Amino acid sequence: MPNSDSLSSNEIIAASAGHPGSVGVFDSGYGGLTVLRSLQQALPEADFIYLGDNARAPYGNRSFDLIYHFTRQATEYLFSRGCQLVILACNTASAKALRTIQQNDLPRWDPARRVLGVIRPTVEAVGNITRTGAVGLVGTPGTVASQSYDLELAKLHPGIRFYSHACPMWVPLVENLESNGPGADYFVKRDIEELLKKAPDIDTLILGCTHYPLLIDKIRQFAPSNLQIVLQGEIVANSLLDYLQRHPDMDARITRNGTTEYITTEEADKFSNLAAVFMGKPVKAHRENL
Repeated sequence: MPNSDSLSSNEIIAASAGHPGSVGVFDSGYGGLTVLRSLQQALPEADFIYLGDNARAPYGNRSFDLIYHFTRQATEYLFSRGCQLVILACNTASAKALRTIQQNDLPRWDPARRVLGVIRPTVEAVGNITRTGAVGLVGTPGTVASQSYDLELAKLHPGIRFYSHACPMWVPLVENLESNGPGADYFVKRDIEELLKKAPDIDTLILGCTHYPLLIDKIRQFAPSNLQIVLQGEIVANSLLDYLQRHPDMDARITRNGTTEYITTEEADKFSNLAAVFMGKPVKAHRENL
């Protein structure tokens, strides 16, 4: 973390209060890159700092307290780098850490900064997509167990019937470059069938993990043709554009040089190689410790 012998991270955050900076994008690993890619397309002139906590991934099976601790460290790091706005591009972090950070930590760090997640904009969009009023979700065990989608849907769309299914093998398939292999055929087919057994009338499927777009071909292969598949990257990007239009003060605090910095907590070359698969272009990352 960028500090010195005389300055704590909180003092560094305070020193950068109100100054323009990059948009921070955080994920436990690689999945948030699918959101970053959509953000870059929506805001091509904006500067971004992407942070992947690959050394401690996956978060899906971690405890609530540990996920909060890790996410808080990452958010604090991005704020210390001058980010005025941080997006938790991770469903598990959004489910288990976002509210606590917004309510407990943000007022102490800098009340003018913002931390946003991926769950609420996804839920907001679903209400305009479903026609049968039955919505399904596939996600990590942590996201499903948190019931964050259940709660948000109940608040925003109380008439929607919601069904979820945990898919613990989908992230390992993606991160081991097996998205198009026989293992993906087996697990994607099995999990979609299990979800449809619970709710054969769902017409909308939320991909509740930002890794899952890399399995989209398999998902479409095994899902019914009438099933609307909700990809979070575009939804989150559109939500951010709307947020910045409604908050011109925050919009003015985003620097616009068209740059992206990639940071990982693990080995940089390993991250760069796999990140290039997610981004569809070469990536050069460097390593930091949180």
